[in-house]
Amino acid sequence: MNASMDDPTVTLEDARTLLIDLVSTPSPSGEEGAAAERLVEFFAAHGREAWTDEVGNVRAPADDSVLLTSHVDTVPGEIPVEVEPADEADLEAGVADNEGEDVLWGRGSVDATGPLAAMAVAAVRTGVSFVGVVGEETNSRGARHLVAERETPEAVVNGEPSGTDGITLGYRGFLAGTYVATSESGHTSRPEPNAIQHATEWWTSVEAAFETDEYGIGPADRRDGGDEAAELPVFEQVTAKPVAVEGGISDDGLSVEATLEAQLRVPPSMDVETVREIAESELEIGTVSWAEPIPPVMESPRTEIARAFRAAIRAEGGDPRLLRKTGTSDMNIYAGAWDCPMATYGPGNSELDHAPDERLSLAEFDRSVAVLERVAATCSDAGGADE
Repeated sequence: MNASMDDPTVTLEDARTLLIDLVSTPSPSGEEGAAAERLVEFFAAHGREAWTDEVGNVRAPADDSVLLTSHVDTVPGEIPVEVEPADEADLEAGVADNEGEDVLWGRGSVDATGPLAAMAVAAVRTGVSFVGVVGEETNSRGARHLVAERETPEAVVNGEPSGTDGITLGYRGFLAGTYVATSESGHTSRPEPNAIQHATEWWTSVEAAFETDEYGIGPADRRDGGDEAAELPVFEQVTAKPVAVEGGISDDGLSVEATLEAQLRVPPSMDVETVREIAESELEIGTVSWAEPIPPVMESPRTEIARAFRAAIRAEGGDPRLLRKTGTSDMNIYAGAWDCPMATYGPGNSELDHAPDERLSLAEFDRSVAVLERVAATCSDAGGADE
């Protein structure tokens, strides 16, 4: 039977202890083992079967009327773990509502150990399924493994910081590529462009291709009716970023080599294949190899899960906000593989993702657990709980 929402087996102290323990356990991508073990221990201590699978995901299957899932890994970076009373800076940053409330500092407190711990607690209290996935900050290997071998749940809640009142329904897609060019070495006084120039010319052309009426800035979007072109919201744009460039004379001194690592974010109005074709159409010299893409996602606000979140947030005294994120998450992977309603939710201010001052209000964490419990209970009642 599912536990009731006031199940005393996971107390407020238990929930906060789990959160602090997980934040205190370093878990950068590829090194999630200790944090995963702590999660397995938490489920076992509260009567739930859990284990780590072949890639390191923490699996705790149960009532599949909703799957609560977030990522175990964090980005690198050490932030001393401590609980401090909120000060004026915390209030101004939107981290806390009241001066003096407890704020947890530490890597992952926001992205996404806070959401992960909240989901683990809610899953135990309500008896729904849970998965903590690995590798979200790098290649989403945990989510990719999950969709390849798990049946589709009835609904999915993905864990990422949205604030206790936020419901994230959309993410842009992601396309990463590696450009490589080689040219003959020669005196720098020669006019012919070398491989480094070919790389920069290609990337300049790619950026220009997406700064047009259709993809970014231009007269096709005149929202104010005036003569000046309006900029599309970032969520609706293709944005292109070089993230690494290497170049120089080869070891044998006979050629110039250049490598450019590129990332493109894709709005739901476009598909990843079209963006790839546009980028390749600007290619005259050199080659580009592409990593496995992640498609964009935009969920309807009228699904059962979105309605459950709006009701739960209001019941906890909040004012629901529907969000679209300009980045990418594992929800993109799930939406591309599973035909079921989904949303992303979790405590924390996403502006502190990966930041050196990453921190989370414990009161906000508590409220997010309550919201998730209400959502899980609503889904279980609607779908019929497993006995």
